[in-house]
Amino acid sequence: MNIRLLAKLLGTLSALIGAFMLFSMPWALPNIGRRTDQRPHGNLETESFWALLASMAICFVVAAVLYGYGRRAKGRLYRKEAMAVVGLSWILATVLGALPYWFSGTCRGPAVRIIHPDAPPLVARGSWQWFRAWRPQPVENAEQFRVIQALVDAKPNVEGLSLSDLRQRSGIAAADEVFAQLKNDANWSAYLVGPGEEPAPFDRASNYRLRWTRMTICDALFESQSGFSTTGASVISELQDTQVIQYSMLFWRSSTHFLGGLGIIVLFVVLLGQGSAGKALMRTEVPGPTAEGTSARMQHSAWAFAGIYVALVLILTVILMLEGMSAFDALCHSFGTMATGGFSTYNNSVGFFADKPAIAYTIIVFMILAGTNFTLMYLFLLRQPGKLLADVEWRTYLGIILVVTALIVTVGVGVGDSGFESAGTAMQNGLFQVASIITTTGFSTHDFDQWNQLSRLLLLILMFVGGCAGSTGGGMKVIRHVLFGRILWIQLERAFHPRVVRPLRASGDESVDDAELSMGILVYFGLVLTLFVFGWLFIVGFEPDSTWGDRVENKLIDSASSVVATLNNIGPGLGSVGPSQNYGNFSGLSKIMLVWMMMLGRLEIWPILVLFAPSFWRDQ
Repeated sequence: MNIRLLAKLLGTLSALIGAFMLFSMPWALPNIGRRTDQRPHGNLETESFWALLASMAICFVVAAVLYGYGRRAKGRLYRKEAMAVVGLSWILATVLGALPYWFSGTCRGPAVRIIHPDAPPLVARGSWQWFRAWRPQPVENAEQFRVIQALVDAKPNVEGLSLSDLRQRSGIAAADEVFAQLKNDANWSAYLVGPGEEPAPFDRASNYRLRWTRMTICDALFESQSGFSTTGASVISELQDTQVIQYSMLFWRSSTHFLGGLGIIVLFVVLLGQGSAGKALMRTEVPGPTAEGTSARMQHSAWAFAGIYVALVLILTVILMLEGMSAFDALCHSFGTMATGGFSTYNNSVGFFADKPAIAYTIIVFMILAGTNFTLMYLFLLRQPGKLLADVEWRTYLGIILVVTALIVTVGVGVGDSGFESAGTAMQNGLFQVASIITTTGFSTHDFDQWNQLSRLLLLILMFVGGCAGSTGGGMKVIRHVLFGRILWIQLERAFHPRVVRPLRASGDESVDDAELSMGILVYFGLVLTLFVFGWLFIVGFEPDSTWGDRVENKLIDSASSVVATLNNIGPGLGSVGPSQNYGNFSGLSKIMLVWMMMLGRLEIWPILVLFAPSFWRDQ
């Protein structure tokens, strides 16, 4: 194992991540960042600015140490080194990408929860409480409970309540006195903020508020990996309040999507110049019949793919701005769309723009493009559209989108689901959500967790499908399902015709010559199933029931959904991790496990698993 060469490449990656943090810093300046239909923020985002600066410094120090150690590296990358580079790159990126969240004090959610009227409130534990994220904190009497409940129920509760609102919501005339009693209680003083106690915007300075929980190191690692793996799962419950997460941090959050989507392609650019090592890794990402060629030719193609990716991001940004988005929102949503990530700048995701259906349909088109094999798009630009139409994977991909959309729209209109009130809204919401799930983007225009059971089941099944091979989409990939079905048919035929030799064909007369491909696909399906079952058992076994509050009966399906959504890089799942919820209430241990699930899913499992094999690191 050429450790020095690994260090040199990882040092280059550290410097690249640090350089990209620079692009988030201008959004911390006054009058730069602006959401759609809102005024620019008027103050310097001091916390985020210095957090990004400190994170950049650490990235460059790490880069200098690693690059200095490997500056005299000689030789070429072979298969083992190439796999090590991919796996270690994502681990290093996750750690470095988490630094801005950690340093800036970005908040995750309220520090107090109420799970049942007859149960004591729950308060958030400290940063290093791995097993239980919440603990009960009893109150002395019913009046104190009602005051806390009024603050918890305030929407959004980051702003708190004025005295008159607190009195009205709690039904207690002396609510301020009850609040003062809680503040004098050492067990509660750290979770409540009274009027004038801390600097706050004018709209909440005189309000009674709950303290919000700063992101722990587990939260920061989760958010970072979710960005780089283009999963789009989040622990942050309030995206539209700069007291929780500032503009520059939101932009860094979306930038990790851009880097993650581009990183899959750029890794090929680097590795395809390394002969057989790069080709071997290309086959792990493109699990079907691929055209062979020289390393130089394949590297040229990879550069072309990177160019297409960046061009589509820019084109989508311009279109979204013309349709009414601010430059800030357009860039963030373009990063999330073309990387098939799904980080939005709004709590309602793309549903915030419900009055502008053109935005939803534009994102639908670009999500479908992002889930398409970039080789086919490259050939299309070379005036070979027939290659696109003849590709069995792409035809299957489009067919799944159309059929599932038709089923969801028909059933949704028939049962009268919310969001299916008219033909126009039904088609928009149904098509958007199907495209978002199959491409593993994770955007939403509507809370699909409120739809009928059949529609929710279809979306859950789509989470196991994924986009096309060679795209920025995650998941298991359509071509694997196509070939898996044909492998099963061949094995079925052999059961009653054992002497018949039937070649595995991708489409038409095109046979797949790789003898290991069939075994590789079967092993991959087995690994995905194994990881899913392991993750499901882990969440059910180690995550406390208090995470679900008074909906503990949903723990089984919600746990399965959270593993499916992270392993397949979807983002939102069902129930407690649905499109209107987040992963913030999970314990630190579960979040770290889901971080590994996201990484395994994004890197097609093997580059991460091999890192834990002792024989992998031996020179033999």
